[in-house]
Amino acid sequence: MTVRIGIIGTGAIGRDHARRINQVLAGGKVVALTDVNRESAEAVRAAIAPDAEIFQSGEDLIASPLVDAVLVTSWGATHEQYVLAAIAAGKPCFCEKPLATTADGAKRIVDAEVASGKRLVQVGFMRRYDAGYIALKEAVTSRTGAPIMVHAAHRNPTVPEHYVTPMAIHDTLIHEIDVFRWLLDDDYVSARVIFPRRAARSHGKLRDPQVVVLETAKGIVIDVEIFVNCHYGYDIQCEVVGEDGIARLPEPMAVQMRLNASLQNPILTDWKDRFIASYDVELQDFLKAAARGTATGPTSWDGYVAAITSDACVTAQEREGEAVAITLPARPALYN
Repeated sequence: MTVRIGIIGTGAIGRDHARRINQVLAGGKVVALTDVNRESAEAVRAAIAPDAEIFQSGEDLIASPLVDAVLVTSWGATHEQYVLAAIAAGKPCFCEKPLATTADGAKRIVDAEVASGKRLVQVGFMRRYDAGYIALKEAVTSRTGAPIMVHAAHRNPTVPEHYVTPMAIHDTLIHEIDVFRWLLDDDYVSARVIFPRRAARSHGKLRDPQVVVLETAKGIVIDVEIFVNCHYGYDIQCEVVGEDGIARLPEPMAVQMRLNASLQNPILTDWKDRFIASYDVELQDFLKAAARGTATGPTSWDGYVAAITSDACVTAQEREGEAVAITLPARPALYN
């Protein structure tokens, strides 16, 4: 079966997903597009999906009988309305993060999906599909014993001027928030934020770097350095300390060189290059599930928990050094 895909939002990520579906992956075809900027949708149609119909709105696209499943890659504030519309239409929906811009919005999606009685939503937490994280999870689960601590870092070479302190949580740490829950099979109970000396490349509305300390229900302590003006490259680090050993996230594959009297390994500078393969794997997973009329992978519940945790971390930024409790409601049976 070829799943007929409608894409809402044809900016950079929507365009790239359209390319994947039509030119790289099996089992899907882009048949519908929409964007608030019609010229953007027309450009994607011309370059990637010549047979696609362009719709006036996301709701019109979702309601169309031409569309079997939906990709929501629009501006974050619109995600909730489109995901809810897809659930109401009974159509599988892949939603890039955030699932919603508030925890309350994510909860409304969870409630709607639970009421529908089946999984219909996959959230775009692509790190779960990264080969390095998959290998790390296998080591943590079966080799290094019960986890005790996690040391991690999320470093960007630079960020734009409009990037402000809370975005270090909502736009950057959000990936760690999800992948650590998956990696450790655990939930968070508290968050603290500590600010070291401000880096010279920071600006007045951004305190950078910062360290987020998360504690889990099993008593694991996680420290994550967020340094978004590190200058030297895009660098993702993760080390899990277990009862019997230590497991580290593998470095991206690169050719090591002995050159100019030094031993060298290139460091990536773009997040899209670091995780490009995981995007292919996650969307292939979505297409396979959508062909069965359902969804797998990261759930609406995962998106909701990430939103609750993110809000707690932002509160912890405002109460530097103070532990902020993270309280979750009972997980609905649909997500067990």
